[in-house]
Amino acid sequence: MSVWVEGSVIENIHWTENLFSLRIDAPIEKFKAGQFTSLGLDFEGERIARPYSFLNAPGQQPIEFFFYTAIDGVLSNAMTNLKFGDKIFVKRKANGFFTLEEVPDGKTLWLLATGTGVAPYFSMLETEEPWERFKKIVLVHAVRKAEDLRYQNLVNKFSSTYHDRFIFKAFVSRESSATALPGRIPAAITDGLLEKSVGIKLSAENSQLMLCGNPDMITDSIAALKTKGLKKHRRRDPGQITVEKYW
Repeated sequence: MSVWVEGSVIENIHWTENLFSLRIDAPIEKFKAGQFTSLGLDFEGERIARPYSFLNAPGQQPIEFFFYTAIDGVLSNAMTNLKFGDKIFVKRKANGFFTLEEVPDGKTLWLLATGTGVAPYFSMLETEEPWERFKKIVLVHAVRKAEDLRYQNLVNKFSSTYHDRFIFKAFVSRESSATALPGRIPAAITDGLLEKSVGIKLSAENSQLMLCGNPDMITDSIAALKTKGLKKHRRRDPGQITVEKYW
């Protein structure tokens, strides 16, 4: 059996000049929320592919992916031009360990993301597991401009469904925004702004954190969290920080 299946584009959503989403109908195997697959297109007989996390919940069709178009990205630039009915290759089986089953129990689950790194969190939040295991969930999404804060319909749905159990906090770094905090996530951890803005304390006793996105954000956030007594989680050495570098 081939590792690839042929998918059909259902919708290509252009959010901004550089942000877009693809919705694809493809007969893939079951996956776990937080995992990724690979998407590919053939160029002159050679298949170029890259890994992307699922944004949709397991079992949902069409499957959905959230992209940032790289200036020199051959694949991502080609995918921006795909139209309804166009074919794209999807790996049949998903991979990855950035899943909730790898995260220890805690009182509050913090989901920290930059850019399109928010995608796997939406997949997780559409399942029952996080709501069954954690009393509160804080989703933090850091972007450059306010127009990059997409999928607010899902944020609003979680807010209306789970009320004060769900908190959303946005960061916008390159312009002022009335609805978002300024700057970067690591600095807000260090100076206490993040904790103050959501009204919850970060602690090794009650907090579990998942970090996904820009490697610099992850490295700097881990350093800031360590000063508060938190550490990376490993199966043999349980901690509070689980990470996924997004590129």
